[in-house]
Amino acid sequence: MAETRIETPTAPSRSRLRRTWESDFIWSFRHSPVAVVSFAVVLLMMLGALFAPLIAPHDPFNPATLNLMNGFTPPGQANQFTGEFFVLGTDDQGRDVFSTILFGMRISLFVGLSAVFLAMLIGVTVGLMAGYLGGWTETIIMRVADVQLTFPAILVAMLIFGIAKGITPPEHRDAMAIWVLILAIGLSDWVQFARVVRGATLVEKNKEYVQAAKLIGRTPFSIMLRHILPNVLNPVLVIATISLALAIIAEATLSFLGVGAPPTKPSLGTLIRIGQEFMFSGEWWILFFPAATLLALALSINLLGDWLRDALNPRLR
Repeated sequence: MAETRIETPTAPSRSRLRRTWESDFIWSFRHSPVAVVSFAVVLLMMLGALFAPLIAPHDPFNPATLNLMNGFTPPGQANQFTGEFFVLGTDDQGRDVFSTILFGMRISLFVGLSAVFLAMLIGVTVGLMAGYLGGWTETIIMRVADVQLTFPAILVAMLIFGIAKGITPPEHRDAMAIWVLILAIGLSDWVQFARVVRGATLVEKNKEYVQAAKLIGRTPFSIMLRHILPNVLNPVLVIATISLALAIIAEATLSFLGVGAPPTKPSLGTLIRIGQEFMFSGEWWILFFPAATLLALALSINLLGDWLRDALNPRLR
């Protein structure tokens, strides 16, 4: 009588997970204390911003929950009138500074991530076209990029923000302010992506796999999207990481100048602008904690981007 062999589905191979864990990229990350700490800080801040409604002790932008008697409570102390305790103190309106930072980071991170995505989308698209098509297409795109590079990015963002806000109906300006801010920062930062992608495309388009794709009848759009794009993504990811920190700082700068996020949806830049009004009156914490949060966030993202640049550079392996 023949034996019946029952085969059980095999579990995922541990060797694959082990190879991933011991890969050059993960090994470089595990052996870089700066990268590990930076990643932990960024992850912690992003989770704090994402779950701000659940973590924040108070809703700082709900007038029904505010108590003016809590105003100017120093950090780590209980208010002498209400007895409420605030870890990072309160501002002039009695809003918990810790809660305002969590909600402010939501706006700053949302604007930064969205602006970088927009800049990356525009820059990668026009960079691929300039590098692969060449001719007048490349000339026009790169001359526009050169002209934009002659102006500081923050001035370009302010110009775009002012024009976009000017053509927005007055009744919709506050509701559209965040989207206008994303558009302004995104359009002021696409040049870096375009220049890097164009240079990488000029190198890739002369390689054998691109020539083979042409011989089998692939369209230029298909070659750029399916063949060249995957091979130029490494520098794009590095630039995107560093640009995220710059976009967050740009948003904070515009909001600090009063042309960014509206008062109803304050970001870290808005909180810093509010705090600087009380810097010389003794309420230092209203300015210090939002500014320290912005500094820690931007510095951690920059350090993470520096490590990512080195980790993805084949010459340093």
